[in-house]
Amino acid sequence: MTLVERIKETAKNKKGWNLKTTAEKSGIGTNSIYKWKTQTPQADKLASVAKTLGVSVDYLLGETEKEEPMNDTRDMEVEEALNSMRSYQGQPISDEEREVMRGIIKGYLDNKNKK
Repeated sequence: MTLVERIKETAKNKKGWNLKTTAEKSGIGTNSIYKWKTQTPQADKLASVAKTLGVSVDYLLGETEKEEPMNDTRDMEVEEALNSMRSYQGQPISDEEREVMRGIIKGYLDNKNKK
């Protein structure tokens, strides 16, 4: 299932909305979600859609079947840190690098909280 298909299904099942209404309620352009069929969404816009639908970004991306949104403030701080990260020569980090960095940051914070 693609990102757009998952958003469409989730919006319909949870809220009774179509993609246009979902985009409007998320505070993004009315055709933004449709464009994600061929374009990679900006992280903040995808996060806004996830929040509006009450699910996690990982769920929308098909990375997990757990719909629960991130309620942990720490998780939001990790996402904000990842959004500001850049790789060599100021280029945005790739999705693969993002996942690696997310794991490193969460592992560090989990270890730190155990002490």
